[in-house]
Amino acid sequence: MLTCRNFLSIVAGGIAAPRFSSAQQASRKIALYANVGPELTHYDVDVAGAALIKHATVTLPAGAQYAWPHVSRRYLYVATSSSASGYGKTGTEHHVTAFRIDPASGALTPHGESIRLPTRPIHMSTDIPSENILVAFNNPSALRVYRINKDFTPGEEVKQPGPIDAGIFAHQVRVTPDNRLAILVTRGNEGTAAKAEDPGALKVFDYKNGVLTNEVSIAPNGGKEFGPRHLDFHPTKPWMYVSIETQNKIYTYKMEGGKINPEIAFRAETLAEPKNIRARQAAGTVHVHPNGRFLYGANRAQETIDVVGKKVFKGGENSIVVYSINQTTGEPTPIQHIETRAIHPRTFHIDPSGRLLVVQHNLPVNVRDGNSIRTQPAGLSVFRIGDDGKLTFVRKYDIDVGDKTMFWMGMVPL
Repeated sequence: MLTCRNFLSIVAGGIAAPRFSSAQQASRKIALYANVGPELTHYDVDVAGAALIKHATVTLPAGAQYAWPHVSRRYLYVATSSSASGYGKTGTEHHVTAFRIDPASGALTPHGESIRLPTRPIHMSTDIPSENILVAFNNPSALRVYRINKDFTPGEEVKQPGPIDAGIFAHQVRVTPDNRLAILVTRGNEGTAAKAEDPGALKVFDYKNGVLTNEVSIAPNGGKEFGPRHLDFHPTKPWMYVSIETQNKIYTYKMEGGKINPEIAFRAETLAEPKNIRARQAAGTVHVHPNGRFLYGANRAQETIDVVGKKVFKGGENSIVVYSINQTTGEPTPIQHIETRAIHPRTFHIDPSGRLLVVQHNLPVNVRDGNSIRTQPAGLSVFRIGDDGKLTFVRKYDIDVGDKTMFWMGMVPL
């Protein structure tokens, strides 16, 4: 079975599973999947060579938003939408589609019919035994649960016993490793000159067989100046790490007695230069290393200015921050900031052996190059992970996305 820790390291986001030694993990074949709009492409991952080998592409009903593998690693569930991200243009096509994963090659084959969703799904995951699919929607903010049928196709929605307060701008939904809690991460919205800030929160539910009850809201300062985006769990300790997008922080929470302690145990900066913010910065994806000793987070910037009639990157940190985790207290301490060699690292993943990290950049952006201007393409950056947890850049694969977007990428061990 695929652990929550392994899945988030390999595709973004606990699932009980047998432990594999480093040698076993290193010998396992790894498939990487990355989208450009509605096209989802399969790559082989050469961990030793730190290389990606491109294979076939499948076409989705609309642009990929997120994906999650079944605990068996034989099926991949993909959430898609024709809506633009954020509060952009609203589309009409929203689905979850299942694909069979070939256990030898990693190739994807459509599996059954897609199910329709009411609005754009921004994130999805399964519960620990992969009996249900949990889907987060951002506009309007919502959380819904769908059965996984006996034939592994996505099924009907689970009726909830009462209304759900889904906060403002949900961005992720996760089930805790013991399968007892579901956590909806709601970012809220930053304030502007014309509109007050919308508060953020962690919406925590008791979870059993797809049913959500006893909702509790974790919202420091009433959710003001609290914009959570993404979380991950430590593989063996009761620690949860949350990236705070709008404040560029990592908060550590502790799980006690089957609940989340609402007090923030530790606060850490994500930026190398938190007092030198040149344009809007946004903390992004966060993943714990499979060995539990290190934590990784993404820093994103993509704001542009006009330069001789062109939109050019204004500046900022596009990087991965590496933290060492204190194995007694859970406190993360930054030990490295490394540029990702492109603009807006929307997501990244770690291979299950913990030796490779791949970063996805979603859009091409014009950048200054001396006295000239060039386009920095979207693509995938590959890093080696050292025994000390630090990253070394190996190569970047430029990808021509045209007028589409790279929105999701993840790895699955076969």
